[in-house]
Amino acid sequence: MTSPSSAAPGGNPDLSREAVPGQAIALAPGQLQLRPTRRGKPPAHLADLTLAERVEAVKEMGLPGFRAKQLSVHYFEHFTTDPEDLTDIPKDLRERLVERFFPTLLEPVSRQSADHGATQKFLWKLFDGSLVESVLMRYSDRVTLCISSEAGCGMNCPFCATGQMGLTRNLSAAEILEQVRVANRLLASGELPGGPGRVSNIVFMGMGEPLANYRPVATTCKRLNAPAPEGFGIGARHITVSTVGLAPAVRKLIKEEIPVTLAVSLHAPDDELRNELVPINTRFDVDEILDAAFEYFEATGRRVSIEYALIRDINDQAHRAQLLADRLIAHGGAHWIHVNPIPLNPVKGSKWTASDPRDEKRFVEILRENGISATIRDTRGSDIDGACGQLAAEVIETDEHRADREARVARVEAVASQAE
Repeated sequence: MTSPSSAAPGGNPDLSREAVPGQAIALAPGQLQLRPTRRGKPPAHLADLTLAERVEAVKEMGLPGFRAKQLSVHYFEHFTTDPEDLTDIPKDLRERLVERFFPTLLEPVSRQSADHGATQKFLWKLFDGSLVESVLMRYSDRVTLCISSEAGCGMNCPFCATGQMGLTRNLSAAEILEQVRVANRLLASGELPGGPGRVSNIVFMGMGEPLANYRPVATTCKRLNAPAPEGFGIGARHITVSTVGLAPAVRKLIKEEIPVTLAVSLHAPDDELRNELVPINTRFDVDEILDAAFEYFEATGRRVSIEYALIRDINDQAHRAQLLADRLIAHGGAHWIHVNPIPLNPVKGSKWTASDPRDEKRFVEILRENGISATIRDTRGSDIDGACGQLAAEVIETDEHRADREARVARVEAVASQAE
């Protein structure tokens, strides 16, 4: 069990696995899975290190420290790890340096295209055979990459495909960053439709709960934001970290002054329904995550995004729209959040589907009538299972799991149908 020092306000343990290093984290009740089934570590990689640490690592090989900057330029500016591209490094050193600093972390399994090539979904195999996905989306004014932070997910939200996988393991910082480098390499080379380009926006909305893998994700954010050749030089406002509600980890972001954009996947304004839709709510309820989110806004001045998947006849009623507005305003007014209602992208085998467009429209109108900024989220890549909630590299459902899922669906529907 976690020690009292690791507890969040109200006595809840910090579920981000960073409460007390080396100490076990208490498992949440019900279906939450916070212990990975695999614990093997990927090979050490240059992207795991700060620039100063890279210099020391190069010196340990008996080489001059400036080689670290050369390697960093190739990785973070030229997006290459190919020995043939390292032309400013003596040929007899290249293989040795690549073997030490650029071990293969991602192997391509497949790539699917949608939206006339503007959306690309990648399936990657990791060193231990785990599978993760990332999605690249080109718009007229930006290129957004949706990245994975875990193989699978332990949060077990019943409307999310990744949530049905369970948690295989956490990704290292370098495994997360490699998704960005490879995408940039493909864009720079013109291999993707739309011509040469570069990733401008990062969203941690792929597989996994980012803040349950706190330390690698925090390191990744720093590396994404750091100017080249320390990192990729992406503006902090263009990096969005999503969470289903790990309030203590949000407060750690504040303490460490990692000023990314925060997105909270709320999906229900009332605890009774959210306990079923987002099981982590049994540990950190709506009030607690909204308290932490408002603290984040106060500390950073950055408006928090509230993500809300609209599920037909489940959470899309007018009274829940009003309750959502009331609870958000009660936590700091209407100015500190922007709500993104997302038409549910159905998961194979699920009876749930997107809201009726009329209900969707009314939901947004109620939020706006209360002075809350709200925009329906664009859904990309649904035909290749690349849209929000659809990423699932591999799901093998047992009879026991199916029975549990169906029982949970029945409970959700019972709560959702209760009178206002």
